[in-house]
Amino acid sequence: MKVFPDDLLYSREHIWVRVDGDLATIGITDYAQENLGEVVSIELPEVDSDVERDEPFGTIESAAKGVVELISPVNGEVISANEDISDDIGIINSDPHDMGWLIVVEMNDINELDDLLDAREYHDFIDQEAGGA
Repeated sequence: MKVFPDDLLYSREHIWVRVDGDLATIGITDYAQENLGEVVSIELPEVDSDVERDEPFGTIESAAKGVVELISPVNGEVISANEDISDDIGIINSDPHDMGWLIVVEMNDINELDDLLDAREYHDFIDQEAGGA
């Protein structure tokens, strides 16, 4: 059984969210990085740009899957982007839930988090997805 940190929320697009007040730190889940394989590049939004819920905020490219869009789980303004991953893209594969974070968003509406899954629900979702249900 995969372990997903209990302090995170998860989207059905395999994005995690760590909430601190109205700030959402966003990254890809361990499940996503495992399915992607070795990440070779990433494009993230500029600081001070807006992201829209259920819309792409960037792309991630892997040797195995090609380019995949990153779908934002919340609306808001990007206040930080992880510059460390530009220097060491492998962090996304080796530590996706911590050092491999992607962006921090100041959320417009914290109630949007209600649509995200907790760790148990996300695990069940993955099981259903893998089973073709």
